[in-house]
Amino acid sequence: MDAPIVDFSFSNFMLPSQMRGILSTITPWDILDIFIVAVILYKTYEMLEDTRAITLVKGLAVLILLTIVSNFVGLHTIYWILQKVVTLLFVALPVVFQPELRRALEHIGQGKFLAASSVVNAEEARSLIHELVDAVFNLASRHVGALIVIERSMGLKDLSDKYIQLDAVVTSELLIQIFVPNTPLHDGAIIIRGNRIASATVVLPLTENHNLSSELGTRHRAALGLSEQCDALVIVVSEETGTVSVAEEGHIHRHLDESKLRSYLVPVYANQLVGNAMKFKDIVDGLRKWGKKK
Repeated sequence: MDAPIVDFSFSNFMLPSQMRGILSTITPWDILDIFIVAVILYKTYEMLEDTRAITLVKGLAVLILLTIVSNFVGLHTIYWILQKVVTLLFVALPVVFQPELRRALEHIGQGKFLAASSVVNAEEARSLIHELVDAVFNLASRHVGALIVIERSMGLKDLSDKYIQLDAVVTSELLIQIFVPNTPLHDGAIIIRGNRIASATVVLPLTENHNLSSELGTRHRAALGLSEQCDALVIVVSEETGTVSVAEEGHIHRHLDESKLRSYLVPVYANQLVGNAMKFKDIVDGLRKWGKKK
């Protein structure tokens, strides 16, 4: 008698018939749909990560989980209360997440497909970083306070247009002269767009984070406030201590030396560089090597 033939194919052995039926209905459009949703969710998490908003999101997730559990086990009163609370929270979300929603809409509006408003080539980037570092540590050695905003992909034209327009090439001498006490332009921040100083005497929004160290003065709080709302890099020179700090993405990094400051500046300008003969990676590597040598 012949032995029965058993089908050991992967699809029959590993997957039950119901699963095979579901997989057979999936089309390339479904895969694309799932991929787009996954990217959107990842980008949303990436935007909220390390911000105060992520704590609110976690709290909302806990409430939703408790609502589901209370409904499942039959706690009708608690379920009713939680359901109303979650509904009210969803109504309040646009108010609670106003800074994050504004930032997200600016990301969408500006887009990664649009070119930066101002671009610099490799040689201009090296010169600009040198001028910035030289000016910052000259001011720090003299305990002269300074607040320097470097614009990135998110335009700050709506903010800079309200104050004194300069449109001047960035040089160490000019930066030092601007922040010298008792001069017309020393009070407030300057905004650098590309390799030019766009405006001066700019008033920045203060951070709403009340858990900061008492050592941080108004300049540091203003730098943090702007970095929470956009992707700008903000350099702070403390008038009291002469220390140099950088605010970026809602975080402040203090007590920087020249090498550390360069390490923050290089990626800012590497993202804006244009060069027909050089690839993007080569430009970044070149700038980093130059920064280390300095």
